[in-house]
Amino acid sequence: MWFFRSPEIVFGEGALDHLAGLEGRRAPVVTDRNVERLGLVRQVTARLHQAGLEVSVFAEVEPNPCLETVQRGAKVALEVGPDWIVALGGGSCLDAAKSIWIQYERPDLGPDDVAPMGRLGLRQKARLIGIPTTSGTGAEVTWPIVLTDTEEHRKISVGHPENIPDLAIVDPALVRGLPPQITADTGMDVLTHAVEGYTSQWHNDFADGLCLKAIQLVFDYLPRAYDQGCDDEEARERMHNAATIAGLGFGNSMAALAHGLGHAIGALLPIPHGRAVGLCLPYTVEFSVRGDLPTRYRDVARLLGLAAGDEAEAAAALAAAVRRLARNVGQPTSLREAGVLPGTFEAKLASIVENAFFDSATLIGSRIPEEEDVERLLRCIYEGRPVDF
Repeated sequence: MWFFRSPEIVFGEGALDHLAGLEGRRAPVVTDRNVERLGLVRQVTARLHQAGLEVSVFAEVEPNPCLETVQRGAKVALEVGPDWIVALGGGSCLDAAKSIWIQYERPDLGPDDVAPMGRLGLRQKARLIGIPTTSGTGAEVTWPIVLTDTEEHRKISVGHPENIPDLAIVDPALVRGLPPQITADTGMDVLTHAVEGYTSQWHNDFADGLCLKAIQLVFDYLPRAYDQGCDDEEARERMHNAATIAGLGFGNSMAALAHGLGHAIGALLPIPHGRAVGLCLPYTVEFSVRGDLPTRYRDVARLLGLAAGDEAEAAAALAAAVRRLARNVGQPTSLREAGVLPGTFEAKLASIVENAFFDSATLIGSRIPEEEDVERLLRCIYEGRPVDF
């Protein structure tokens, strides 16, 4: 038995106006300083005020939010007593808001105490709205939460199916001005979600079509969104939709090894999440096809019009296509290209290996690596060498 989970999704031009019809009393907006500086918070609060809500702003979320940040946010929520919590921003803001919501509803739980079993008992006090301002994480429709433990220098994955947002607002107007670099980083995150969601051990009929559609959208529209930016409104809208569609897909089938490696890399090296997982993706494709379980890369390759005589040929073609796409949108295809110095890589390698090996996503791929495999994989990723083991 399996479950397909999704919020109500309002998408397309003018989707943000849906907020003006909310029924409630108080709503804190959880966001970051950059989103606030860009004026997006004003757009949201204006519509919440139209709905008659009392609005406050918690704009202290940093990239890769730490445990201490979400604890501060929970304290604010407990003081305000909201019946809606509004998450506005990229994946970090959305994940932080989910954690704040849980602690508001369940002050007996610390941010790292949340596990996906049993009953959590949310929605006794408030509901959650997710409003993405990047086209990448899909966190507006998923329940996993990634936080950073600054003491142990690692990312931790927590969450419960109950903490999926109640409402997702997917308005392309909020991403029209994204810089090319962020467009590329987040776009590669979308692709990694979709490929891993389709090929993970937990793939299923309900998520498959969403993952394949998202893959097609990324290959068709990411280069246009990167090259043309706000001048190509169609590409912006399609990539924004692709992020949410991929979120629904992998959120109901789970991510895999590229995310396990990317989480570990991003916690110890200054590489954004989307760039890290996208960089790892072609190497994990090459690694996974050499395992004993089916990988389904032929389906993906056929969708993209690539050579797909058998799984091995399809995997090689897909890995090459991902690398071509990455280069076309200015992404590095190795950690060395990403600016990681040899001495830094060697100094951090043991910790990255340990964190990746124990990451829950590493266990969901079609081939689960041994610890020595993880180190060999990371050396290939650093040097840009295809995986041949």
